[in-house]
Amino acid sequence: MDLNLNNKKVLVTGGSRGIGKGIARVFLEEGANVGVVARGQKGLDEVKQEFKNIRTYQADLTEENERIKCMNEFINDFSNIDVLINNSGGSNGGDVLETHISTFKEAMEYNYYSAVHFSKLAAQHMLKQQSGSIINITSITGRESGGKVTYNNAKSALISFTKAFANEAIRYGIRVNSVAPGAIIHLSGAWQKRLDENPEKINQYIQTNIPAGRFGIVQEVADVVVFLASEKANWVVGATLNVDGGQSRSNF
Repeated sequence: MDLNLNNKKVLVTGGSRGIGKGIARVFLEEGANVGVVARGQKGLDEVKQEFKNIRTYQADLTEENERIKCMNEFINDFSNIDVLINNSGGSNGGDVLETHISTFKEAMEYNYYSAVHFSKLAAQHMLKQQSGSIINITSITGRESGGKVTYNNAKSALISFTKAFANEAIRYGIRVNSVAPGAIIHLSGAWQKRLDENPEKINQYIQTNIPAGRFGIVQEVADVVVFLASEKANWVVGATLNVDGGQSRSNF
């Protein structure tokens, strides 16, 4: 299927490894012009070496001024933005009673506020062309219990923001959606580490919790994201699509 993404300008946050890197790869395969943002320069250097025609931007997206600087650099390089993928995020803390309130704030800054602010920055440019696609990478644990509470809270907020902003932005031709992965395995991820440390326990987890009987892979998330960003998904607005092999228990 031709997704008509050739020469589209795409920015992927958290794009130096894992799901973000996989998303960047598929956009490049579709002929898009891609930039990726990450905090660590080493990872960005490795991405640049692997994908010769990609742009990289080093920024700490928990900092407001760095988000502004990064978006300005992308626009200077590409002149406009067609697609934004808010993929930056991470898990921290533990049980509620054991987790300091500052950790909750850090989780919101990293997983939620950075995506909200980046969405607003991108939308300002998308307004000029009356088109664009913003996709937030959330999580099935943002829709139900499971995982660390700080992460779940932030992802739940991002799912809510996705719907709210989608209803506002679509009148300007800007589509906002989210993709909620389940347990996805990749070399730099937590599931691979857990599998290496205790394969018996993790394989039992898979059989108990994932109806498909295996972990998902990055490609399976990236394929959905790229489809959502394309004109083939023009009537998908404000949706959060689970990509989880049946893992989630929600029926919506």
